[in-house]
Amino acid sequence: MSEIEREAMEYDVVIVGAGPAGLSAAIRLKQLDADLEVVVLEKGSEVGAHILSGAVLDPSGLDKLIPDWKDKGAPLNVPVKEDNFYMLGEGGEVRIPNFPMPPLMNNHGNYIVSMANVCRWMGEQAEELGVEIFPGMACSELIFGDNGEVKGVVAGEFGKEADGTMGANYEPGMELHGKYVFISEGVRGSLAKEIIAKYVLQAGKEPQKFGLGMKEIWEIDPAKHREGTVTHTMGWPLGSNAGGGSFVYHLDNNQVYVGFVVHLNYKNPYLFPYMEFQRFKHHPMIADLLECGKRVAYGARAISEGGYQSMPKMTFPGGALLGCSVGMVNVPRIKGNHNAMLSGIAAAETAFDAIKDGRSGDELPEYEVEVRTGAIGKDLMKVRNIKPMWSKWGMMASTVLGGFDMWCNTLGFSLFGTLKHGKNDADATQPADKFKPIDYPKPDGKLSFDRLT
Repeated sequence: MSEIEREAMEYDVVIVGAGPAGLSAAIRLKQLDADLEVVVLEKGSEVGAHILSGAVLDPSGLDKLIPDWKDKGAPLNVPVKEDNFYMLGEGGEVRIPNFPMPPLMNNHGNYIVSMANVCRWMGEQAEELGVEIFPGMACSELIFGDNGEVKGVVAGEFGKEADGTMGANYEPGMELHGKYVFISEGVRGSLAKEIIAKYVLQAGKEPQKFGLGMKEIWEIDPAKHREGTVTHTMGWPLGSNAGGGSFVYHLDNNQVYVGFVVHLNYKNPYLFPYMEFQRFKHHPMIADLLECGKRVAYGARAISEGGYQSMPKMTFPGGALLGCSVGMVNVPRIKGNHNAMLSGIAAAETAFDAIKDGRSGDELPEYEVEVRTGAIGKDLMKVRNIKPMWSKWGMMASTVLGGFDMWCNTLGFSLFGTLKHGKNDADATQPADKFKPIDYPKPDGKLSFDRLT
């Protein structure tokens, strides 16, 4: 496409993705030097449009980025008041007591939030500092410099046909060049995949693992609403068919987030994650909560679950990978937003030092060191064996041994060392002729719905 002429704009730092990682990087850069030229490119129609996370937010990242976030009106309005864990069977449930849980599993001090609203607020903070944010600008192509470094991206290109040729309404977009380029696209972003492949960043690392997280927002009977209550479950309906579990978070205004996560290394190709979620809502405990309620929003997203041992090299000539482009989710806590924010802060501080020293287009090794040895690395190291345990030994064994291992890691050691994942999720799925199709109940249109609805 070299024959296409595009307008080019020059910046100090170009950031792809207005999620918690990218916005944290932009804010931190302007905090360090108000004269830096920083741009954030967001494919959604507005900041927050593509953020799908009904989350319990650990505020540690926000505390470091904007210590006075409460005074600035950050939308963290529902502190966690109650933590519940259940093991489900088809007709009932067993409460798992909180006292044997490792301290890191405690949600007190955290907040039930809409990450879309948190990111919108962060976007406002960034713009007040002078960050340029361009929504509706998907980045379709990387721009490379003479020495093979990433020097920018193509954004706002429209009108390509399915085969890559230019259609009648083709618009070439523009090039945005930076001394450094930060990729914070989220899980399996197209540019991140290209960079990881080109610079062989996954070499020597374990394969990344993935889950599918589905979420619905329900308005429920006020008599059943318990603001600030967090509930997690394991077991039915997945059982031994797949790893995963659920979350139910009571936020304000009589609303709850009902979510379901399925690990994508399941063996049976007939397993249908969406229908497992719909079936889950018919469990007596969940059905009673949602009865006479109304589903008001829904969506799904991929989750990176490989943890510490699956994180690729994060730096490349000309930039760095941030947040879920690396994979920084703490799987047992179902939390990654705090680590995404911390990664953005670390990348910004490293780039600031490099630019101050007159550098550009090179690697930022200090960023990698900070992520792996600082707060992010310490958070992920404590839980690094949970996902491989679950994959190898199943739910019950991994619950017991994983809890023991997290306690040991809290004390600074592990009897298991660092377990390996071994194979990717696709290799775990077996041929269909080894299994029988799963007969899923037809959605009733009240609690459960087909995908078209």
